[in-house]
Amino acid sequence: MRSLERLRALPGLLLLWLALAGSALAHQSSDAYLVFQASPQGGTELRWDVALRDLDAALPALDADGDRRLTWGEVRQAWPAITAHVLPRLQVAGCDWQPVAGPLLERRADGAYAVLQFTAPCSVAAEAPMSYTLLAEVDPTHRGIAKLVAADGRTTPRLLDPTAAPHQAAPASFLAEGVHHIVTGYDHLLFLLCLILPAVLRRTPGQAPGWAPVAHWREAALPVVGVVTLFTLAHSITLALAALGLVSLPGWFVEPAIAVTIAIAAIDNLRPLFGRRRGLVTFVFGLVHGFGFAGVLGELDLPAAEFGWALLRFNLGLELGQLAIVAAVVPLLYLLRRAALYVPAVLRGGSAAAIGVAAWWLVQRTALA
Repeated sequence: MRSLERLRALPGLLLLWLALAGSALAHQSSDAYLVFQASPQGGTELRWDVALRDLDAALPALDADGDRRLTWGEVRQAWPAITAHVLPRLQVAGCDWQPVAGPLLERRADGAYAVLQFTAPCSVAAEAPMSYTLLAEVDPTHRGIAKLVAADGRTTPRLLDPTAAPHQAAPASFLAEGVHHIVTGYDHLLFLLCLILPAVLRRTPGQAPGWAPVAHWREAALPVVGVVTLFTLAHSITLALAALGLVSLPGWFVEPAIAVTIAIAAIDNLRPLFGRRRGLVTFVFGLVHGFGFAGVLGELDLPAAEFGWALLRFNLGLELGQLAIVAAVVPLLYLLRRAALYVPAVLRGGSAAAIGVAAWWLVQRTALA
């Protein structure tokens, strides 16, 4: 009897997990971009792009009027504080970085970035020891995506991890970065979760509550395989096209559009919208999400041969991370499918929570556009 009671309590615990996850979803995956450019005359120039949302988290005083929206005037006034905060958090052996330009912002796909520029009379070799601790105090998921450009034009990518040991910066592992990107890409995960929540059920039109648990795991496996395959195929296509620069959509469209796809997928769980077209809609929405994955590779601007190999590993990392999450979640959902609270609490409650998170994201991302 106790085991039965515990099983019946699990949907409530899962709903609590969804609510807690939803509260964290306002945070977007955090990356900064660094380019070390060797000068033919000697020395190195550094361009370091940091998202304003990350600087706002690290420097609460940046938003001087407390309205939770940064203005150009606030950024310009706080620029010395931004430089003073950022500069000590990158240590490169033998380099004494000095600022060379004033306040500069750039609009990217996921929002506005502060562009900090420095110079140092040193040479930064591809294997130079580095220590990178930006945002280590507030965001352990943050990464620095670095590109070292030698005087002869050769390019070396590196990943800078604030949680790594001092003066340890690994060569770029695009497989690991792909896994990291999907695991911290909360919007993509929430969309995928909305798609697989009903996989362990079948619709029963005209009957309350409108859903019935599947009889066998194979009935759940087929929809999950179909959803994951279509989503993977779609975002792989646009990831490659966008990273190659062959197709481009502005960030003011992509980021809010991803939030809209989450809301629509969740609404379909509450009131059928797609019917047999669900697979087609999943594919179309996956195309939109692919643009959201493309930033890392696009920023590195690697030579063609290196780019192809990096793209393959990055995409494989995305899929490995995605499959690991699906493999962890779907068996749990299958075990809970017969619980009385699954439909009202997990499916409907979780979908309603997803709609709320997506709506909040839409407001945020529209405001940033």
